[in-house]
Amino acid sequence: MFLKLKVSIGANIVEGPWGGGNLFFKNLSNYLISQGHKVVYNLDDPDIDIILLTDPRKSSESSAYTHIEIYEYVKSINSEALVIHRINECDERKNTIGLNKFLINANMVADSTVFVSDWLMKLFHKQGIKVKENHVILSGSDKKIFNREGFKPLIQNQKIKIVTHHWGTNKNKGFDIYYLLDELAGKAEYKNIFQFTYIGKLPKKHKFKNSEIISPLSGKDLARELKSNNLYITASINEPSGNHHIEAAQCGLPILYIDSGGITEYCKDFGVAYTKENLIEKINYVKNNYEDYYEKMIYYSNSSDSMVREYENLMLRLIKNKETVLKNRNLDKIKKLYINNLLRKIIRT
Repeated sequence: MFLKLKVSIGANIVEGPWGGGNLFFKNLSNYLISQGHKVVYNLDDPDIDIILLTDPRKSSESSAYTHIEIYEYVKSINSEALVIHRINECDERKNTIGLNKFLINANMVADSTVFVSDWLMKLFHKQGIKVKENHVILSGSDKKIFNREGFKPLIQNQKIKIVTHHWGTNKNKGFDIYYLLDELAGKAEYKNIFQFTYIGKLPKKHKFKNSEIISPLSGKDLARELKSNNLYITASINEPSGNHHIEAAQCGLPILYIDSGGITEYCKDFGVAYTKENLIEKINYVKNNYEDYYEKMIYYSNSSDSMVREYENLMLRLIKNKETVLKNRNLDKIKKLYINNLLRKIIRT
C-alpha cells in the first residue's frame, strides 16, 4: 500500500505574479495533494510526518514559520517529524551580508537539505554547512502552462524578438545588460536585427526608451506573451536557480545567459552564454543558427513534474529510513545554541 504523508510546507502562498519561490510552493502542494498526501502550512497538528523549511527569516513575507518554531515542535510536540530544508538563496545573489551564515545555523534543525543547483550546494559546503544528507533538485515550471503549444520559431531574415521577465529589481538581475539592449535597439544599425521586450518591474526612476515594457504577468498570460517572442535573455548573476529562464525554455525559446551561478546548469545545452562585450555577436549567432536551437529546445526537461516527483521520492525515502535519520539528528547542539540565545539573535539580524 502506498504511504500517505502529512507534509507541512512553511510557506504563505500568494496568488498572481510573485516570483519563482511562490510557484514552487504551489506546484509542490498541488502535486502532493494529487498523490493523496495531506498538506498543511503550519505546525499546529501533532502528527506531521515531514516539515519543509522554505525560508527561516522571520521578516520574509513568504515564510509561514522559522527554524525556531521547527525546533520547538520537534523538541516538545513530535520528535519523529523529519525536517527538510530547501535552500535557494545566498548572499552572493543580492550582495547581502550574513545570510549564508544565518542559513547555515538555521540548517541545524534539518535532517536533509535540498539545494536548487550544484553551484549553490558547493558554495555552502565551502562555507561550512553540514554535508550529510544533501541533495540537488533542479527547479521546474508547470508544463500545463509553460509549453511549446502555439510557439512559432523565427522566420528566416525576420527581426528577432528578444524578451525577459523579472519580479525583483535587484541590480544583480542584470539591468545593465537590459539597458544596453534598450540603447542598442534605438541605433539604426540594429533596428532590423532585434527588438526587446521587458516584462515585470523596473527599478524606480528607470525607464526604457526603445523597448516595450509590460507590467508583471503570471500563468497563461505570461506564457502567451513569452511565446510571442523568439529568443529569451537572462542577465542575472549569482542566481542559485531562477525560474524566469525555465518558463521561457519550456515555451520553446532558446536562452541567452551569463555563465554565472546556477543558471548555467539549467541553460548550458539550450542556448548560448554571452558577455556584455559580445552580446550582439551572440544574438547574431543564435539568429543565424535558430533552427538548430529551436530543435534542441524540444528536449528541455526541467519541468515542475520532474521536480515535485523528486521531492516526494526524497520524503518517502526519509520516512522509510526514519530510524537511521533520527539517530543522526544532533538536537544537543541545537539546544546549546537555543539556550545561548544565538538562534534568536541571528533571526533578528
